[in-house]
Amino acid sequence: MRLALVLLSATALAGCTLEPIYVRPISAAPQAWPVGAAYSAAQARDTAPLTYAQVILDPRLRAVIDQALANNQDLAAAVANVQIARAQYRIQRAEQFPHLNGAGQATESHARGDTTRDYTAALQMPAFEIDLFGRVRSLSHAAQEDYFATEAGARAARLTLVGETANAWLALATDSSLLAIAQDTRVSAQKTVDLIQAKLSGGVAPRTDLSQAQTVLQQARSDVAELTTAVAQDRNALDLLVGAQVADDRLPGAVEGLEGALAEVPAGLTSAILLTRPDVEEAEHRLRAANAQIGAARAAFFPTIDLTALAGAASPQLGALFSRGTFTWQGQAGASLPIFAGGANVAGLAQAKGERALAVAQYQKAIQSAFRDVADALARRGTIQDQLDAQSALTAAAQQAYDLSQARYREGIDPYLNTLDAQRTLYSAQRSLAQTRLARAQNLVALYVGLGG
Repeated sequence: MRLALVLLSATALAGCTLEPIYVRPISAAPQAWPVGAAYSAAQARDTAPLTYAQVILDPRLRAVIDQALANNQDLAAAVANVQIARAQYRIQRAEQFPHLNGAGQATESHARGDTTRDYTAALQMPAFEIDLFGRVRSLSHAAQEDYFATEAGARAARLTLVGETANAWLALATDSSLLAIAQDTRVSAQKTVDLIQAKLSGGVAPRTDLSQAQTVLQQARSDVAELTTAVAQDRNALDLLVGAQVADDRLPGAVEGLEGALAEVPAGLTSAILLTRPDVEEAEHRLRAANAQIGAARAAFFPTIDLTALAGAASPQLGALFSRGTFTWQGQAGASLPIFAGGANVAGLAQAKGERALAVAQYQKAIQSAFRDVADALARRGTIQDQLDAQSALTAAAQQAYDLSQARYREGIDPYLNTLDAQRTLYSAQRSLAQTRLARAQNLVALYVGLGG
C-alpha cells in the first residue's frame, strides 16, 4: 500500500515539463504568389488536395506509377525508416512507466558441516526515475516528433517518386519523337542526296550541292545514333524507378500523342498551402523535436529520484516457498543532484538551443524552397501555352517553306542552298516543338509536386 501511494504521488508530480512553449515561426515566404508578365492572371484560386490519379489521366502512366509505388526500393527504404522511428518512439515512451521483472533465486552454502539453503521468488521493479521535471517526458516527446518527421519524409519520398516517374515516362516519349524526327530527316536527306547525285552525273548540278546535302544526311545519321541510345537509357531509368521492367504496352508513344495525358493543376489561393507539403511538415516536426530536447537539457540541472522495489516470497525450503508467512518486500529510493559536471549540463543546454536554431533555419529554408518551386512552375505555366502555339505555327511555316523550296529546286528555279536552309530550319523547329511539348507536360507535374499533392 505504501509503495502504491508513492508511485501514485510520483505520477502526479511528473506532469510538469521544462520544454519551451512551441510557437510556429512566421513563414519567411510571401503570402501571395508572384505576379507579372510571366504569370497567368487567372492562376490564383482555391483548391482541394488532389491525388495523382486526378492529375495523371493517361491509364498507361497511372499503371506505371502504381507499379513504382509498389516496387521502388528507395520508397521501401523510406517506409522501413518509418517503422524504425516508430519503434524507437515506443522504446523511449516505455521509460515513462515502471518496469516489472519476475525473478527467482536459489542459494545454497556449506560451512563447518552445516548446509544453508535460501529460496526466493519475487516481482522486481528496477530503478524507476520519477520524472518530476519532465526529462523523460521531453525525450519521449522528441522521439514522437522524430517519428512524425520520418513519416512525413516517407510521404515526401512518395510524392517525389510520382513526379520522377512521370517525368521519366514523358522524357521517353519525347526522345522517341526526336528519334522519329531524325529518322524521317535522314530518309528525306538520303532522297535529296540521290537526286543531286543523279543531277551531278548528268552534269546539271554542281558538286557543292552534293556536299551540302551530305551535311544534312550525316547530321541526321549522327542524331539517330545518339537518340537511339537516349531512348534505351530512358527505358533503363524508368525501369529503375519502377523497380521492375515496364511492360511494352505501358510505354508511351510519341510526345505528340500525349495531349490531354495530364490535367491542369489549380494553384492555391495563398502560399499557406505550402505548410501542408510533406517536406515542410517534416521540417516542422524536426523543429518540434529540437524544442522538446531543450526541456530534457533543462531537466538535467535538477535532482533525479529513482525508486527500486521488490515484493515476493522467501523461504529456506523450496516446498514452503509460497506458504503463509513467507511474504517479503523491500523498497529503496535514491536521489542525485548534479553539483559539478565540468560544464557538461550547460553545454548540453547550449547544444539543444543551437539545434533548435538550426531546425528553425531549416524549416524556413524548406518553406522558401517550396515557394520557389511553385513560383517557378507558375512562371512556366503562364507562358508555356503561348510558346507552344508559336512553336507549332513556326513548325508549320517551316514545313511549307521546305516543301516549296524543294519543289523550286527540282524545277531548277532556286539554288540548292535555299533548300538546305529550309530543311535545317524545319529540322530545328520540329525538335524544338517536341521539347516544348515536354516542357508543358513536365510543368504540370512540377506544379502538382510543388503544391505538395
